[in-house]
Amino acid sequence: MEHSMSDQSPITNYQSPITNYQPITIVKLGGTEGVDFSAICQDAAELLNAGQRLVFVHGGSAEANWLGEALGAPPKFITSPSGYTSRYTDRKTLEIFAMAVNGKVNTLLVERLQRLGVNALGLSGVDGRLMQASRKDAIQSVENGKRKIIRDDYTGKIENVNAGLLLTLLKSGCLPVIAPLAVSEKGEALNVDADRAAAMIASALKAETLVLLTAVPGLMQNFPDESTLLRQVRRERLSSLMEAAQGRMKKKVLGAEEALNGGVRRVVIADGRIQKPISNALSGNGTVIQ
Repeated sequence: MEHSMSDQSPITNYQSPITNYQPITIVKLGGTEGVDFSAICQDAAELLNAGQRLVFVHGGSAEANWLGEALGAPPKFITSPSGYTSRYTDRKTLEIFAMAVNGKVNTLLVERLQRLGVNALGLSGVDGRLMQASRKDAIQSVENGKRKIIRDDYTGKIENVNAGLLLTLLKSGCLPVIAPLAVSEKGEALNVDADRAAAMIASALKAETLVLLTAVPGLMQNFPDESTLLRQVRRERLSSLMEAAQGRMKKKVLGAEEALNGGVRRVVIADGRIQKPISNALSGNGTVIQ
């Protein structure tokens, strides 16, 4: 796994004092290189021990890219007419993505948390129909200025989240760790965007905070100049900031908007490369959108 997973001392006698009135925090771990999974898990263990309620949603794009290259099926990315970039997912790519993200990244995250005394439970949106999505019959891609229609894509738009399943896991003292795959009405596995999946889960669970951890300090007015970090953003400014968002950050801004529209109180886009990244974000460090 390309993320830092160095050994940490386990927290013993972990307890999960779950009560119904404790707010829920959804933490999305970026799948890009540089995000420190070990630091995130260590921080989560300490927060859980203090009585916090957390749900993890993770990406795994770097791992999926590496596996695709190794198997002779390098990743292909497409750009929509509105400027969003996503992974082109035919059936072979979907299976590689599932191997990398659900098979490896999810399992190693759960292993890391278990070693820290956290009873983590790994699953994808396919399990128990946790995330049901509509498969897109056709998607548009812009290549060299020309629009192209793609019809064999296994991606989806999440329509429903099985919040009851997640609440049952939380009440039983588990930390759900969710991989970004969903299931169609026909039972097909679909690739879904992890940031938007986290937003949908946060809305379904009526979470207080959605934390999006990535390999930068937050949303910058002039990327990559970190001195232009936007620390506080009102939700009504999000649409105008879409131009400032570069590459994958566009999906994070879109996810933030969807979460706020779904009733989440605040979204924090924060640095996942530092120590105590979740605590740091919950303290308001990063880009706070509310």
